[in-house]
Amino acid sequence: MTVPLPPEASATHPAPQGHSNLVGLLEFAARTYASRTAVRTTGEESLTWSELDLAGRRLAGKLAAAGVGRGDRVLVSLAPGPRFATVLSAVLRLGAVLVPTRHQAPAYELEWQIRDADPILVVADGRTADTVEQAGIAVMRLADLSGEDVPARPEERIDGSDTAFLLYTSGSTGRPKGIVCPHAAVLFAVRAIAERVGYRPGDIVWNRLPISFDYGLYQLLLCALAGAELVVPTSELSARELAEMRAARATVVPVVPALAQTLARLARRDRRPTEVRLFTNTGAALPPAHSAQLRTAFPGASVVLMYGMSECKRITVAPPDEDLVHPGSVGRPLPGTRLFIVDSAGVPLPPGETGEIVSAGPHVMAGYWRAPTETARRFRLAPDGLGMAVFTGDRGRLDEAGRLYFVGRDDDIFKYRGWRMSRTELEVVLADIPGVDAAAALPPGPDDRLCVWAETSLSPGQVLDGIRARLGPERTPDLCVVLDRLPLTAHGKVDAAALHRLARTQS
Repeated sequence: MTVPLPPEASATHPAPQGHSNLVGLLEFAARTYASRTAVRTTGEESLTWSELDLAGRRLAGKLAAAGVGRGDRVLVSLAPGPRFATVLSAVLRLGAVLVPTRHQAPAYELEWQIRDADPILVVADGRTADTVEQAGIAVMRLADLSGEDVPARPEERIDGSDTAFLLYTSGSTGRPKGIVCPHAAVLFAVRAIAERVGYRPGDIVWNRLPISFDYGLYQLLLCALAGAELVVPTSELSARELAEMRAARATVVPVVPALAQTLARLARRDRRPTEVRLFTNTGAALPPAHSAQLRTAFPGASVVLMYGMSECKRITVAPPDEDLVHPGSVGRPLPGTRLFIVDSAGVPLPPGETGEIVSAGPHVMAGYWRAPTETARRFRLAPDGLGMAVFTGDRGRLDEAGRLYFVGRDDDIFKYRGWRMSRTELEVVLADIPGVDAAAALPPGPDDRLCVWAETSLSPGQVLDGIRARLGPERTPDLCVVLDRLPLTAHGKVDAAALHRLARTQS
């Protein structure tokens, strides 16, 4: 089945449709919402939209003086907030490419992204800046972002086809792949998502999502379109989260399932009202029980479910609370896009039949950076022959009204704690740990626990510590099982069923 939707006019957001790049969007916000706060931290560091515009222009001059030009990659490892937003504005103005990475990312992850992205400059602070500098790569430290102004050179003319971002996501090759995100595709996705989600002028968006995660990065752009305010907490997630949200007067909270569970649990203990009116979910499917917990804990707040992948940003968005009427649905395709459910031969299937989810339209990104084989596998001609499409590798079905119901994943890519991961990536990391002779990883089973198995003289804790040092705590599995030998099938492949049985015995 194919679900086409025509472009819809937006009555909520007045952004001129003629803008073909993200600099135009930020300039629109500076003109239209000049004195409104654009982004602030709970530490009270803040910029208005006009101040962000001016700061971005000034920093663009410094970056140009440092040799940054059109098409150059600038890798940024900063905490979310006004300074990151300033760097984003400056990089885009020069026609350069922003490569956001996790703030204080493990050296293993950072080194790979630097090798792959080949940035002309890294903007970082703390130990990350020290690590990069020791490697002989040009660094601009946090302190260098302020100080004496450098006259800005004439700004580049930016086309919609120019690359805005290089966003890294895990893939079946075992290494994170950089997704090439053109200005036009990102801008289209921002507008289309905004039409469905409905951020309002004056909304205060509480953003705990990392900027290396596409939906965390897009929050600033969604706020620019709506005239909303982005608030970034500077403290770690704790029992004071609701108190901080109240102090910030947060009205919109994007969540991944783990964060949704935490907020619902905290709200059950602290029943004082908040001003939250909307939760949007991404990163992984939000189970119905978790949606119900959010609604109970935050009376009057709506929940928006959606489905997508970074390769096209977002595929479907449901209207607020549609899951109460159509349980299991993750919404209809974005306006102006096309959605297909296809069989193994790529032939569209009728409503009710399960197949691979395929999305086509202006939101489709330009492929993977320096990965032609992976690009050819994921980005192919759409089933209707009209342009390129993303073949997601995920399975789903459509109802007669065009609503998507997500079923599962075909390959070894999976979501864990909101992070897109793959078994191969984990196995590559395991192989990098001294003392591990052989290892295997599988997607989480029905209990949602992520387990790895290793032939090693190390203890399970030492193996997990090795993974943690390379991927960070949020992507470290729940369990490691040490074996004398990995179980194999008659064909010599790892016996997945046997491994899952072994994992259950380790509970």
